[in-house]
Amino acid sequence: MAENKNQLNIELSEQIAEGIYTNLAVITHSTSEFVFDFVKMMPGVPKAHVKSRIIMTPENAKRLLFALKDNIAKFESAFGTIKDISAPSIPMNFGGPTPEA
Repeated sequence: MAENKNQLNIELSEQIAEGIYTNLAVITHSTSEFVFDFVKMMPGVPKAHVKSRIIMTPENAKRLLFALKDNIAKFESAFGTIKDISAPSIPMNFGGPTPEA
């Protein structure tokens, strides 16, 4: 059997495979890079924490955009349309009580 020279061997450690839950992404950019901060906001807690930061070249950010569009299309084909949220607001208390000190 011939070897596939284009095959990529990706190692996934046990710790990374567990993943990190985030419910907000903040995206900024400069002329040379895009910065994706993945944030976890908790109900009733006014301070959110960046759980992961990914930095990409503009070219790789655009590749990510195309890959995400493709995967969303495949997901919706299999499971139905994802509810469109056109202008998301950032609820600081998730509908819970306002925190007091």
